[in-house]
Amino acid sequence: MTSTMEPAAEQRELPETRDRREFLATRRRTVAVELTMTVLTVAVAVLIAFLVVLATGKDAGGALDALLTGPLERTPRIGRWLADATTLSLLGLSVAIPFRARQISLGAEGQVYAGALASALVAINLHLPPVAAVLVPLGAAALAGGALGAVPGVMKARLGANEIVATLMLNAVVVRVFDYLLTDHLKAPGSSAVQSAPVRPDSALPLLSNFFEVPLDQANIGLFGMLAVAAAVWFLLARTPLGYRIRVTGSNPDFARYGGLDVPRTIEWSFVIGGALAGLAGAHLALGIYGGLQPDMAGGLAFEGIVVALLGRNNPVGVVAAALLYSYLRVGGDVMEQQTDVGSDAVTIIQAVIVLLVTARALPELVKRYLARREAR
Repeated sequence: MTSTMEPAAEQRELPETRDRREFLATRRRTVAVELTMTVLTVAVAVLIAFLVVLATGKDAGGALDALLTGPLERTPRIGRWLADATTLSLLGLSVAIPFRARQISLGAEGQVYAGALASALVAINLHLPPVAAVLVPLGAAALAGGALGAVPGVMKARLGANEIVATLMLNAVVVRVFDYLLTDHLKAPGSSAVQSAPVRPDSALPLLSNFFEVPLDQANIGLFGMLAVAAAVWFLLARTPLGYRIRVTGSNPDFARYGGLDVPRTIEWSFVIGGALAGLAGAHLALGIYGGLQPDMAGGLAFEGIVVALLGRNNPVGVVAAALLYSYLRVGGDVMEQQTDVGSDAVTIIQAVIVLLVTARALPELVKRYLARREAR
């Protein structure tokens, strides 16, 4: 009797196994296509910038060589690249989560400053054990950024406010408050520059140079923390009920409501989690890059995080890859400006072309048509 039942059980399990394999294969293909789109978009943008520089009559070949190989020529430049990619990855992830819920959050700038302020205040004023001296300021930064993200989230979910206006106006308020506190209350005594006192050595993020004995400039263990955060965001979106609600809300809010999902609560959580990640980016700047607080310490990075999120197609893996490519071009642009007669305007052209290609979705459409024609054959 057992031998007659086993084939039937195997037949019942085969379709499920086959469906799961097909699902995993489809997901792997999707990730591969998204990564390919990211690299292809950057490559096309670099090519267009090269043609523009060539049309000006300048040394386009030398400029392109400095742009593409300059960041790898010296270990301090590699360190700058990794440090910049760490901040941009956190910012891209912070924007990608609300975007996945179909919410256009532009509040990362204010959340960065809130996270930097909270982490620095803890790291400067509290005596903590070695490990807690790093973890507690990071937790304070995440709480500050998440609390700030909750404000526009609640306004959008409960009051129907426009999230673009709410986040932009909140940015202006937070940045002005940050400047006021830094200038009038947190400025280091006896310092001629407007900056806070340095964070305690135990609270500073350890540099990678201390472990690898290679001068990697400001690159620190925040790089590994960023990779862990990216993995956690992937797990959140792909394997948790909240991630499912975020994805369904972003795909079809009406269907989510019809299915009984709490759409307002989901929107609020997307803003809170995004704000917490932006707060961690601010902590990375305060504890790992500057060792304290400085005016304009974000330097427009928050809005470049939006470009990274779009370039990575709001996928955690794609966002990290996009941040690595984008920060590489930023460092290469500085090298190009130093070594050639081509200014950093070429990098600005690359950034603009990336935004146009991503928002217009021209390359994905071309690739889809190519693949469809190939399958038809």
